[in-house]
Amino acid sequence: MVTTGSFGLVRNPIFTAMIAAVAGLSLMVPNWLQLLGFACLVAAVEIQVRLVEEPHLARIHGAAYAAYAARVGRFLPGIGRAAVVRAGRRCSAATSAG
Repeated sequence: MVTTGSFGLVRNPIFTAMIAAVAGLSLMVPNWLQLLGFACLVAAVEIQVRLVEEPHLARIHGAAYAAYAARVGRFLPGIGRAAVVRAGRRCSAATSAG
């Protein structure tokens, strides 16, 4: 599990770059087909990350991944951090950092 470099800022820097690139193209060529493609990309990335990648990493790396996900944002720094479960309670990552 890589947690340094760009992965220390966001958990999915490659997907973030893909979305930023297609968003730029959408601004350059603002037509319905490009906007539809952008929406499909965002939906596909969300499905891949939330339903496939994150559950797999949580199974493989357990508590180490949970701690990483609690401190690093999903696509943007600090945004989309995972909730932390402590003593049977679900807490937001922001309140459980201390």
